[in-house]
Amino acid sequence: MRVLVVEDQDDLREVVVETLREESFAVDESADGEEGLYKALNWDYDIVVLDVMMPVMDGWEVLEKLRREKQTPVLMLTALDQVRDKVKGLNHGADDYLAKPFDLTELVARVRAVMRRKGGDHRPEVTVGNVTINTTAKTLRLGDKKVEVTAREFAMAELMIKHRDEVVTRDFLYDHLFDENDESMSNMLDVYVYKLRQKFGKDFIKTRRGQGYIVKSI
Repeated sequence: MRVLVVEDQDDLREVVVETLREESFAVDESADGEEGLYKALNWDYDIVVLDVMMPVMDGWEVLEKLRREKQTPVLMLTALDQVRDKVKGLNHGADDYLAKPFDLTELVARVRAVMRRKGGDHRPEVTVGNVTINTTAKTLRLGDKKVEVTAREFAMAELMIKHRDEVVTRDFLYDHLFDENDESMSNMLDVYVYKLRQKFGKDFIKTRRGQGYIVKSI
C-alpha cells in the first residue's frame, strides 16, 4: 500500500515515514502543502497522512482542493485538539483525525483502519483459499502454519488479497507497492510473484495473460 506523508516538521516526518516503511508501506513525502497537493492529485495513494499547520498551503486548503477531484482517504495530523477542529476536519472530508503528540503504534493502527473502511472490509484478518492474512499482526498463514515473508512480499500479498477476485494490472501494482525513490527494475514484480507462489502454492496468484494477476477468494 502506498502512503503520502505531508508534514513540515522534518524530524516528525522522518520518523513517521520510517515507521510506515517498517510496516510494509511504500511511502512518499512532502514538506509543504503545495507539493503535497500536487503529489496527491497526480498519483494514486491508498491514504494521505496530512498535517494541518504547514507553510505555503495549510492542511485545510489541501484537503478542500483534493476533495474537488479525488476521494483518497485522508488522516489529519494536528496539534489542535479542540472539538471544533476535529469537526472542521471531518466536515472538510477527512476520514480520521489524530492529535499531536501521538503514539506511532496508534498512527499505524489508524492508517490501516481507514484503509480497511474505505476498502469495504473492516476485518484485520482475511482468508482466501487456504491463505490467511492478518494486517494487524502482519502475519501470513498457509493453513495453520505461519509463513515467513519479507516486507515487500507481505505488501504485495496484502494488496492482492485486498483486491481479491479482481484482475490487478502490473501498472497498478507498481503504483501501490513502490515509492518515488524506488529504482527497482521492472522484473521485480515477477520475482515477488514467484516467491509468493513458492511459499503459498502456484495457484495463490494466477496470471491473466495480457491483463495482470488475480487472487481468487475460492
